[in-house]
Amino acid sequence: MKRALIIIALVAVVGLPFIFRTKQATIANADETLVIITPHNEALRHEYSRGFREWYLARTGKTVAIDWRVIGGTSEITRFLESEYVSSFQNHWTKTLGRRWSSEVQAAFHHPRLDPDQTAEDDTTEMAARRAFLASNISCGIDIFFGGGSFDFIRQANAGRLVDSGIMQLHPEWFKDDVIPQSFTGEPYWDPQGRWIGDVLSSYGMIYNRDSLQRLGIAEEPRQWDDLANPKLQGEIALCDPTKSSSIAKAFENVIQQHIYRQWARLEKETGRDRKSLEAQAVEAGWASGLQLLQRAGANARYFTDTSQKPSIDVIQGNSAVGMCIDFYGRGAFQGTALRHDGSPGRIGYYSPADGTVLSPDPIAVMRGAPNPKVSLAFLEYALSMDGQKLWNFKTGVPGGTDRYELRRLPIRKDFYQQDFAKFRTDPEVNPYAGSSPLIYNGAWTGGDNFRAMAFVIRVMCLDTHPELVAAWKEIIRAGMPAEALAVMSDMAPAAYPQLKARIIPALTSKNKVDEIRLANQLAGQFRAQYQKAGELARAARP
Repeated sequence: MKRALIIIALVAVVGLPFIFRTKQATIANADETLVIITPHNEALRHEYSRGFREWYLARTGKTVAIDWRVIGGTSEITRFLESEYVSSFQNHWTKTLGRRWSSEVQAAFHHPRLDPDQTAEDDTTEMAARRAFLASNISCGIDIFFGGGSFDFIRQANAGRLVDSGIMQLHPEWFKDDVIPQSFTGEPYWDPQGRWIGDVLSSYGMIYNRDSLQRLGIAEEPRQWDDLANPKLQGEIALCDPTKSSSIAKAFENVIQQHIYRQWARLEKETGRDRKSLEAQAVEAGWASGLQLLQRAGANARYFTDTSQKPSIDVIQGNSAVGMCIDFYGRGAFQGTALRHDGSPGRIGYYSPADGTVLSPDPIAVMRGAPNPKVSLAFLEYALSMDGQKLWNFKTGVPGGTDRYELRRLPIRKDFYQQDFAKFRTDPEVNPYAGSSPLIYNGAWTGGDNFRAMAFVIRVMCLDTHPELVAAWKEIIRAGMPAEALAVMSDMAPAAYPQLKARIIPALTSKNKVDEIRLANQLAGQFRAQYQKAGELARAARP
């Protein structure tokens, strides 16, 4: 009898979830299947699977299932897509076109600076490869790329891996200043050629644990990026590798852009010269001072993780005191714990510096050769419709809201922020289009190849040399922050702004990948030598 009861209990434990689970279309039995690659978390994937499934069934009478592909952050997705298209185009080039494959063809077919003209007769092999790729419908097996930073989508579009979905022709009324503006505070919100469209907005800030700050003797909660350099935070900051997470790389870029504006204002005040004539000088000075702040934040870092979700989790658990994160991780972290029982603020706080972060779009796009282009267009239509936009910031259980998770993100549509929706929203007080002093983004300073170079420099300066950086910083703190040691540690000459075009970008964009590795080793060696010397100077300066 006892054995029978145990067996019955085991059967119940295994079987009941299957009996009571919600009925939904599976990939095996759905009328349509959509393959989406994304860095988005489980909450988003659940809500959009349900929402799109219901929306599509109501409009077409057909069931649809989403096959989500989750391989990591946006940078990992970018590398995966590049690899898949190389394989696919090689097969097309050699078997369909009967041409010989070479390293030149591989480098050229997705090269963004190769622009075929109207005549193909005089094409070089490289230009012929580019023309063939842009004229093809080769596939990587993915329908949609959903979520991540605009930098990676622009790169994918320029390479030719993204195509016009048709959404701008289907709904031209959406792509106007009063719905989805083409740009805002300097950031592009959609591609004029329709290859990618922003779907939701992200800003950046600091999540912090009030109990941890109290433990460290820090009375003031962080309100500026500069607070990340506080020596009391040594070993207490959670950061991401900017070469793995493009969203956090964007946060680092915000820091540098803020410093460029600061240097511009300083130079204007000190010299009295025309503001425009000071721009180049301000960019160079702001680049250096921004990197210096990020270097000290890196010296305070407990780690550099590969995923942008980890810092907020560690701050909530008390493993770190402060973390840089995307706004929705910060807002979602203290959901339900904003106040203690006595009415005082809860353990977790979040703050986004008003003049230190831009409003960046998280785009959505259709891949070249998408296996199911018709349903792909339908998904974009749903995501950008008011039905799809409501999922980002409506409460669970309200009409049009989520059924399990509150996503607490900011829809990109301006007309979403109407008073009629306020009572349904998770963050009714937040309107990204009504900010008083947002950071105005200037892509000419840190965008494009400069963005990739920035992430590379931070990786070499802070990650590859982290033990030496931390050791030097500890010695400097113990010695009372001697100016000479700080100056040596903070010397940005190896990665100064002029070095981007002269040395760094050529190595990163070289056809020979060894050039990047060689430069990384050289720069790391220079910074290690600085850190060692700074530590020695600090020890000598101890009283």
